[in-house]
Order: sequence, then C-alpha cells, then structure tokens
Amino acid sequence: MKKLFKSDAVQNLLGWLLGTYIRLILSTVRWTHENLDCVEPVLAGDSGAIALFWHGRIPLCLATAPQWWRKRTRAFVSPSSDGQFIATALEMAGFPAIRVSSAKKGDSAKARQAVAALREAVTWVGGGGALVITPDGPRGPNEIIAAGALQIAKRSQQPVFLMGIAANPSKQFDTWDRIMFAAPFGKGAVVWEGPLHVPPDADDAMAAALLADWSARLSAVTRRAETLVGRTPH
Repeated sequence: MKKLFKSDAVQNLLGWLLGTYIRLILSTVRWTHENLDCVEPVLAGDSGAIALFWHGRIPLCLATAPQWWRKRTRAFVSPSSDGQFIATALEMAGFPAIRVSSAKKGDSAKARQAVAALREAVTWVGGGGALVITPDGPRGPNEIIAAGALQIAKRSQQPVFLMGIAANPSKQFDTWDRIMFAAPFGKGAVVWEGPLHVPPDADDAMAAALLADWSARLSAVTRRAETLVGRTPH
C-alpha cells in the first residue's frame, strides 16, 4: 500500500485533487485580510520576500495567492514522494517548487540536496523573487520554525512576512500539524505581520532567539485569524 501511495500515478492524482480543492476554497470562501498594508511595498516593488505560514494550513494557502501572484513566487516543498503531490498542486496554482528537505545526520546525499536547494532559494529571493515556506514542515515539530527560513533571510537580506490563515467552518485532523480543511462558502481570514529582518551579523544565539520569537509571532497571527472567523483556537 505504501509503495502504491508513492507511485507517480497516485501522487499526480492526489496533486490534482489538492490543486482543485485549494482553488475551490480560494474562490468560494469569503476571505478578509488584516494588516495587508505591511506587505504592499514589497508586492509593488522589486525586492524579494520570504513568506511563512504553518504546514497545517496548506489546504487554505491560496487565500494569499492574489497577493503573491503579483510577484514571481515559488514555494519550498519537500523532495520526498509525499511532497510531490503538494508540489503538483501548488504548480497548478502558479507557484512552482524549490524542492528541499531537512537532512538527517549522516545522510550526505540529502545534505548536499539541502545545501543546493538553500543556495537556489537565496539566489531566487535575492534576485527579487518571493518564496513561500511552511517552516515547520515537512516533519515538524508543529508550529516551530526550523532554521532554513532564517538562513535564507540572513543570506539574502530580504524581508520576511508572517501569514496566519484560518477558515470557518473547517475541520482539523489529529495529524502532527493539526491540518485544517475548510468547507466551501464559509469565511476565512489572513493576518499579516512584517517585515521582519535578520541582521547580517546574527550569531547562533541571536538566530535561536529570532526563531523562538518568530515562531511565537506566527502562532499568534494564526490564532488571531482563528478568532476573526469565529473559530475556537485548538
């Protein structure tokens, strides 16, 4: 069964299903945005940008598409077979992927792949593109930002924006990321925060402090979005 799930045919089907669903949710949910003005100078300008939202909100992520369609935008996605259908769905929506994964200790092939993807991301953002990242994916822990997003921000010296996304009515499942699926024709909210920056001379201690602060902020704007749609935070 696991081998079947990882097959190209099944992954392509899942990608099409997810891509169709996220476009349906974009077009049928009544979306509102709070503090959208904070990102307007970047959307209207030539600088790059990094946008973060939690992995569990992937099914709602096209709520931000009308904004990021205004720039050249790509998405950071795991190179695993499990990530293939997500990459397919996002490409259907106009966001081609940079495939990246967290390398385990001793896995030199994945380490090289991760370094190459990081370099590609830095070049992309530094050249004026936008990059959307779920910084707690693909394995978690839930709502904890991993170091990769901060490294891209530090090396590119481009601004970071946080996006809290929620919808109601919706269903959250008991997965590691508490994934949320919205029902069509409900209401949704996106709460924006930024721009945030990483000093070019940030050391390990400062980086750790920024990761903790950004994680708390991204969770806070996500809870705020839940409140705006009348959903009790979990």
